[in-house]
Amino acid sequence: MANKQTWIRVTAVAMVLCAAAAFAFVMTRDKNDFQTEGFIGRTAIEILDGKLTPEALLSYGRLSDPQVSPDGQYIMYGVSYTDVAQNKSVRNLRIINVDGSDDILLTQSGKSISNARWSADGKHIAFLMGGQIWTARISHKSPKADGESGKWTLTALRQVTSIENGISEFKLSPDQSKVMYISTVKSHVKQPSDCYEDLDKATAYTTDDLMYRHWDHTVLEIPHTWVADFKFNGNKEKTITIDNSSDILAAETELYELPTEPFGGIEQLDWSPDGKYIAYSCRKLTGKKYAFSTNTEIYLYNIQTRGTSVIDMKGGYDTDPLWSPDGSKICWISMERDGYEADKQRLMVADVKFGEAAPLVSNIRDLTAGFKYNAAGPVWTEDSRAICFNALAEGLQGIFKADVQNSSISRLTSDDQWYDYGSPFYIRKGENGAEQLLTTYCSLTFPTEIVAVNLKDGKFEGNVQITRENEHITSQLATLKIDDRKVRTIDGKQMLTWVVYPPEFDAQKEYPSILICLGGPQGTISQGWSYRWNYMLMAMQGYVVVLPNRRGTTAFGQEWTEQISGDDPGLNMQDYLAAARELKAEPYVGKMAACGASYGGYSVYYLCGTHGNTFDAFIAHAGIFNEEHMYMTTEEMWFPNFDNGGLHECVIDPRVGTPEGPVGPAGDGVTFGGIKQGGSPWSNLPKAVRHYALSPHKLVTNWHTPLMVIHGGMDYRVPVDEGMAAYNAAQMMGVPSRLLIFPDENHWILKPQNALMWHREYFRWLDTWCK
Repeated sequence: MANKQTWIRVTAVAMVLCAAAAFAFVMTRDKNDFQTEGFIGRTAIEILDGKLTPEALLSYGRLSDPQVSPDGQYIMYGVSYTDVAQNKSVRNLRIINVDGSDDILLTQSGKSISNARWSADGKHIAFLMGGQIWTARISHKSPKADGESGKWTLTALRQVTSIENGISEFKLSPDQSKVMYISTVKSHVKQPSDCYEDLDKATAYTTDDLMYRHWDHTVLEIPHTWVADFKFNGNKEKTITIDNSSDILAAETELYELPTEPFGGIEQLDWSPDGKYIAYSCRKLTGKKYAFSTNTEIYLYNIQTRGTSVIDMKGGYDTDPLWSPDGSKICWISMERDGYEADKQRLMVADVKFGEAAPLVSNIRDLTAGFKYNAAGPVWTEDSRAICFNALAEGLQGIFKADVQNSSISRLTSDDQWYDYGSPFYIRKGENGAEQLLTTYCSLTFPTEIVAVNLKDGKFEGNVQITRENEHITSQLATLKIDDRKVRTIDGKQMLTWVVYPPEFDAQKEYPSILICLGGPQGTISQGWSYRWNYMLMAMQGYVVVLPNRRGTTAFGQEWTEQISGDDPGLNMQDYLAAARELKAEPYVGKMAACGASYGGYSVYYLCGTHGNTFDAFIAHAGIFNEEHMYMTTEEMWFPNFDNGGLHECVIDPRVGTPEGPVGPAGDGVTFGGIKQGGSPWSNLPKAVRHYALSPHKLVTNWHTPLMVIHGGMDYRVPVDEGMAAYNAAQMMGVPSRLLIFPDENHWILKPQNALMWHREYFRWLDTWCK
């Protein structure tokens, strides 16, 4: 009943706000000349009994992409707000003083605005809206008296690009005379009209190689990146088009992605400080070679000559290139082994000298060789002597700094604060060793906010939260107790297991429990915030939430991470059972469900056939059920090829994809079609044979516990057939079961009403079998 009451109150308040907005903007444009129709703003919401509900969760503002003004006084950032009734979210810009005062809504657009960037003089901004780059003049009027807010105005709104396929992201050159932007080109996949001009209404597609679909879409287009001249206050009649832009990959003879799909963005490209070069990460492979390999390299593109050189690491992922401010060095994130996507993320740095030909790259070294954890999100210090980065370490994401000269690494944030910090987006130097990092953070109890981390002589001195985007909601919520419990595994190791308790927890009472099976399988349950797998929300519904960091998680060193590869049915499953049995031995824990997504869904299906009577209910979202079928229907083959028991680097005969390429088995039990496939169902490697022999679909005759299956119809990573097959098997075994399919969602559930449906059905199932 509380859920419905909260939803009614949210809807009522939102209707009042919408009515007020309609009255205030009878014309369909705001004071800054943005179209306001469709605008979604912050929702005033009343929380009942201090308990978060799914409806309230969807009312949170989602903060991202903070940008400091050139004078260091203001932060511009974006916030997305959701309207469930309209089934959409809209992102607008806000601006705040660096001390947290004067938080002001800058735009009131009915179309989402993103990628906003300041001009060097602080008088203009550029941003994306409707798939095109726009500019506007920005001005600020200081408050007349204490307690008043300053006033910001945007004028001279101008569209500066006209790109038919739209733009997803852009980055300005250091002197802001050029812009690089991401759009798309046609892929190798052919549509009917490509082959037969008279079939312009046919909807088929045809291909002769792999990677014809990826994540959630048929690969009819792939991203490319272009470079064009740019001016903030240029000629209104001159627009940037494809015709007056240069494709960075124009000289390539094959169709490569830039940036790499499905999650690569503009962070995979970086301007040199003088604006003459672009460093970019690219996997210059196609088809089967692309599907089995993680070998991306860092390339250096000359803007003037359009020539390209490569920093050839001959391994796995090389990503996130970043020039030092003085241009003498370049850093990036690197994995050593090709085909293993969970290899250690090393922070590499190299010296760069510029000559008449290609830049000379030398002295490549790993700054994190003696560092136990994975580096991510590198950011240079202004003096080019050190690099800040974030890393998950013992279940918490902190900020670290690596000295470029001696490779020493220090932790800048406290290791006893239960927050996850992002990498700094701005570093402010003070006097007498004082320093301030502007960054973002979150926890299990609040979503992303902007925070200032204060340092003295490189040592943590505390932090100050700058934004309070969701304080109107979080201030009404009950306080939760959270424990960092160490569970003893069957082989005597200590496993960090977070335990989140319901509001007003009383150890003398009994509560139902949820054990979360993590996806990945390589990932970490830290202090991250999620809008679907939200552990605070689960606890608020009266559940004790158990979060084991089982074998395969990435915050405890590479040995703990890598153990899971080739052992999916092994120790990590015993880790779950160890955590479940230890918590169920507590007098306050009653019935327990196991729930998980992706690899977590696989874990649920496997536990369905092996748990005995440990669990009272299961929920599997986007889970792998039939490992043999999964190998032949997923798209990125490097993962199952390594993790299903191959455990080898990618090896592909160079003739693969050519008429003279090898066909069928090579006779070694591992190589097929010219590709080393040790993790395939037809491999004879012992770990692969065991892996497929213990596929969850072969254990269904042991199933007896209620199971709910959730899947997205557009999921091409773990195709929807996996979920339907698991549900059908449960039905045929007589197991109480429910199927929830979202035809228009991928591996994740993203549309607002679908998300609300997901939460309601999730708790309806759990309440039925555990309460």
